[in-house]
Amino acid sequence: MTEERRDPGVVYVNGRFEPGDTASISVFDHGFLYGDGVFDTSFARHGWIFRLDEHLERLERSLRAVALELPMTLAELRAATIETAARNGHRDAYIKIVVSRGVSAEPLMDPRGCTPTVVIFARPYLSLAGAGVKARGLVTKLTSLRRVSHTAIDPRIKSLNYLNLVMSRVEAFASGCDEALIVDEEGDVCEAPGYNVFAIVGGTVVTPEKAILEGITRQTVLDLCAELGIPSRIGRIAPYDLFTADEAFLTSTAGGLIPIAKVDGRPVGTGAPGPVLARIDAAYEEHLARGWHGTPIPGLRS
Repeated sequence: MTEERRDPGVVYVNGRFEPGDTASISVFDHGFLYGDGVFDTSFARHGWIFRLDEHLERLERSLRAVALELPMTLAELRAATIETAARNGHRDAYIKIVVSRGVSAEPLMDPRGCTPTVVIFARPYLSLAGAGVKARGLVTKLTSLRRVSHTAIDPRIKSLNYLNLVMSRVEAFASGCDEALIVDEEGDVCEAPGYNVFAIVGGTVVTPEKAILEGITRQTVLDLCAELGIPSRIGRIAPYDLFTADEAFLTSTAGGLIPIAKVDGRPVGTGAPGPVLARIDAAYEEHLARGWHGTPIPGLRS
């Protein structure tokens, strides 16, 4: 039986729209050679791109932090992102913008004189967690790899170098777990690969303050807690706090709100998705369905 071929879609590359299966950049691009670039990921639900402007603002901060100049205005990038989503025709989409330092005269680690590269693609919505995990919760492992220190590179920069996070997943998967949890230099839980972390302790929703990428979905959860009257705060989460939490969950653009069932073999709470997360997630999904904080994609709103 012949496997059905996935639609390659349309990809924006440096001002051009190209078929996804033939779109390309130079093998001498600094993003490929050195991980020298930044990115941001957003998503569309029901034909609305969720919090697009916040994602673009975060991308702009990452660009400034690594001294990389966008070769177009932010308004032009915004328009190109919306058009990419529209051309691909997915009402529920995973949308990614990548900006690399680009190509220099010689393939050397010299950031001067490069011509930046901009790539945008939109795929059918993808989830980091995979099918069925949301219903049962993630089995997680506190990995031996620690988060790269802010003294090396600030975690608020969404850079192309994710090897630290990838290797933590390698360790977790090798242990038979669904996902990794990462601690910072002081041993506090800070993130999972591509996710922010939350614990519900004594009825209060807690999320780490430091050594993290400041997630758009993370802020959305804090906004929803305020709306729903659920106590929340930003503070320290030690491994002990996860082991003894009533509930715990992860948040990301590519995944939404995902419960944690176990940490290092210990069940979190009852070991099943809990009622506080259920309230927050129900509000989140309801708001997405009516275009809350949404930018409409032309031709995809019904």
